[in-house]
Amino acid sequence: MSHETDRLEHVAESSFGWSLKPEQLAAMEPLLHGHDVLAVMPTGSGKSAIYQVPTVLLDGPTVVVSPLLALQRDQLEHLDDADVPDAVAVNSAQRSGEERQAWRSVRSGDAEYLFLSPEQLAKEDTLAELRRAAPTLVVVDEAHCVSDWGHDFRPDYLRLRHAVERMGRPPVLALTATAGGPVRDDIVEHLGMRDPVRVVTGFDRPNLHLAATRVADDDRRRELVCAWVSDAAKPGLVYTPTRADAEAFAEALTEVGVRAVAFHAGMKAKDRRRAQDAFMNDEVEVVAATSAFGMGIDKPDVRFVVHTAPTDSLDSYYQQIGRAGRDGERADALLVHRPEDYRLQRFLTSRSLDVDKVGEVAEAVREHDGTPSPSEIDDEVEQSHRSAMNNLNLLEEAGVVEADERGGFTYRGGDSPREDVEREFERQRQLDRSRIEVLREYAETRSCRRQFLLGYFGESLDEPCGFCDTCEQGTARKHAPPRDEDTEFGVDTPVRHTEWGPGVVVNHEADRLTVLFDEVGYRTLSLAAVRENDLLTPDR
Repeated sequence: MSHETDRLEHVAESSFGWSLKPEQLAAMEPLLHGHDVLAVMPTGSGKSAIYQVPTVLLDGPTVVVSPLLALQRDQLEHLDDADVPDAVAVNSAQRSGEERQAWRSVRSGDAEYLFLSPEQLAKEDTLAELRRAAPTLVVVDEAHCVSDWGHDFRPDYLRLRHAVERMGRPPVLALTATAGGPVRDDIVEHLGMRDPVRVVTGFDRPNLHLAATRVADDDRRRELVCAWVSDAAKPGLVYTPTRADAEAFAEALTEVGVRAVAFHAGMKAKDRRRAQDAFMNDEVEVVAATSAFGMGIDKPDVRFVVHTAPTDSLDSYYQQIGRAGRDGERADALLVHRPEDYRLQRFLTSRSLDVDKVGEVAEAVREHDGTPSPSEIDDEVEQSHRSAMNNLNLLEEAGVVEADERGGFTYRGGDSPREDVEREFERQRQLDRSRIEVLREYAETRSCRRQFLLGYFGESLDEPCGFCDTCEQGTARKHAPPRDEDTEFGVDTPVRHTEWGPGVVVNHEADRLTVLFDEVGYRTLSLAAVRENDLLTPDR
């Protein structure tokens, strides 16, 4: 056992009361030597420990970039209970006096954990404070938000690499539960990580029973969900696509005798907190919620997650079902869907290109004296912060503007900047649509549902799992590739299409392949057509 392992295990035991797992140590030890680390580990596997323990041993403060105030609050409360240096946060919910006190604590060395939202790092005064604080580690939580390929993309995450440079370029730790190969590569690139140590544990949650049910209409959907939840072991979560649906399902479940409450972003903060506390304290059995509920909620005994309709991607779906069965006991993940749902999901996730607003941001960069920072651009345009940053990112992806090492922007233009922007926007829109389509394929597959899900994240399962609805119905074995099948197109195999270019296989069934292409997103191809027309070749 190495000296570093001894020190880490001692801190974990004495300060937190933890016994560390091998994968946690594998991610922690490189941080003590100044290396960047990308850790992809399932929800509930102890990712936060990867920075909480080494921070005690490092000389300076650790900056934790976290997207939700609820996540920050949960981490602060947890650290307050441990025998470690102080933890503070700087966010939009604070009064100015609280913010000043937080910075004083960091400067004095009393606080070693500093939690920030990515939006805070767009502010010059925040970056100046961080430069003075000289952090020895920067943690990017929910790091999949940096990637176009991942769900829950946040525009401010693309600015993080420049913020890290402004802090003096301390080591970077990127944490996420949902990142297949393309997302992992995007995280490394967009965060400017330097030859990071990659710690990727298996995505399989073998205690989760996977199932999907197709319904004819909304009345049948409500009847099925209420009957299923009534009979199921509890507590559990019921996810809905809209706020109105969350209210409706909470009411319908209550009418059939289930102690249920609603949770969504349209509720007052105190009502959301009351609902969350009631669920955590077992005062209610079920929360009917939009995706606003669950991130950072650590309740080990959740027995099911039911989705009353599809999410925006298989990434989002996997993250949400990962909130069930963290105690290792059986838990159920049920997806209820109908064909019309996918049109609704395309509408809910659709974006429109506002050429005038994109042009306004481009003009702000071009007319600025020098190289403006994102915050300066934000101040100069008549747009919301999110809109301005999305448009700035679109311009950067299209090559119309370019960022320097400090995060300032220069206008590059090109021969046809409008066409470049429209082409990049259409590429991103195709990607969004393809993510919804691959979720539809998961819901409708007759092959092993677990093999499909794991293949999406680049992990192969040699045999049907035996613990999903398609295995139990007997269709999984029938639709699996024959055991003597040529494996040239196995899961995670790089391939090249004659028209769509490079990609990687994410699912292989008896008669079809699903491939994630770099430029056009997910496509499902007939295996017979691929072979008859030589459409794909392994790209090794």
